Amino acid sequence: MNIKHIDVGYSGVIQVVILRMTYMSMVNYSYMVLDYINNQAIIVDPAWDMEKIEQTLEDTGTVLRGILLTHSHPDHIHLARPLAEKYHCPIWMSNEEIEDSGFSAPQLVGIDKTPWSVGQIQIEPIFTPGHTPGGMCYLIGNSLFTGDTLFIEGCGLCPDIQSAHDMFESIEYLKNRLKPETLIFPGHSYGRPPGQMFSYVLKNNIYLQFNNKNDFTAYRLRKGQNQVSFFDFK
Repeated sequence: MNIKHIDVGYSGVIQVVILRMTYMSMVNYSYMVLDYINNQAIIVDPAWDMEKIEQTLEDTGTVLRGILLTHSHPDHIHLARPLAEKYHCPIWMSNEEIEDSGFSAPQLVGIDKTPWSVGQIQIEPIFTPGHTPGGMCYLIGNSLFTGDTLFIEGCGLCPDIQSAHDMFESIEYLKNRLKPETLIFPGHSYGRPPGQMFSYVLKNNIYLQFNNKNDFTAYRLRKGQNQVSFFDFK
């Protein structure tokens, strides 16, 4: 059964449906954001399970109107092209990520930090490089979709010193931008379920405790962290 969160923090009633997606040993979280006033939906980082996505659209009586991509890694973009082709909707990704990754699709739309709306769904993109050069988080009402930038328990891998510095700055920006009651919906979970308040993350996530980029970088790039085997994809 999908876990659902109600957000009434701005115009209309927006519902977030958490979709736990699995492929072999990997577990990702995709999110369907629903606008029941206009019977529209957007999805964040769709991967692995097309049937679950289509069933959610059918169960909620909504039509897919767009696809938000936090970054270009395969486990976050896997179903973007087929969904866009089937539902004739745009795929949104940061201009920086498109340039760095080479990702392409007929429906792809490059974006910057300018907010926009899909019906009652008001989307604020927040540029958060670090895990990838063009990573984006998306703030919709009281919900932040973070991809692999910020997890409840940690943050995404960084390939080198500069990307770790970028990640530190991105996290610092989120610390200053977000309200304590903002709900965090990451791309993966390593213990706590998605939808925790930022106040909890701020208190319990070790990566949010560093006061300077050098200490953060030394910890983020410590031996053994840049290996896929580090993740157990719970």
